[in-house]
Amino acid sequence: MERKAVRPPALDLELLDLPPEDRWREWMGRIEAVIFAACAPVPRAVLASVVGKSANLDLLLEDIQQDLRHRPYQIVAVAGGWQFRTRPKMAPVIHQAGVVDRPQAALGRDDLAVLLTIAYLQPITRAELGSVLGKEVSREIIGRLRNAQFVAPGPRSPSPGAPYTYITTLEFLTQWGLNTLQDLPDLEQLRDAGLLSKRDVLARLGAP
Repeated sequence: MERKAVRPPALDLELLDLPPEDRWREWMGRIEAVIFAACAPVPRAVLASVVGKSANLDLLLEDIQQDLRHRPYQIVAVAGGWQFRTRPKMAPVIHQAGVVDRPQAALGRDDLAVLLTIAYLQPITRAELGSVLGKEVSREIIGRLRNAQFVAPGPRSPSPGAPYTYITTLEFLTQWGLNTLQDLPDLEQLRDAGLLSKRDVLARLGAP
């Protein structure tokens, strides 16, 4: 006889049988548990699925952050979701202990230059990268950045031959601790200075 799968009982989201303060604490615990258990940033919609309709996610997250203010870790907004991260001041301790299971990809100076150019001027082709950086960008560099899951092919360029462009990924945001590309350093200043228009940059460089 085939055994039927036993479904877990439906999760009580509203918790109307609890006093308001206890209900709020339970919602905080649920959000914290989900973020803690996840191996990737947890989107807002997922967090909303474990609390009641009247729950204010922003206030819940603020209260969790307040509870964690003296802890060596925190919850941060990363790649459009939320994730536990150790506080920056603890980096030397973690490095000394050698307990990081997934070390960040080892990138050289040229790799980083290409990655940051893609981040600021995406979508951008390999030829355009070479024009901006003043030297040819090898396929090996692009390959390392793709293997690290920091960049991915973007839309085809309208230029002759329709070459692929390159864009950054959610993994790039996650590993660099950014919520969106708007969090890139000095983004507003560069935009105000006209340095974030790929067309303008290439035109000043005389690139075709």
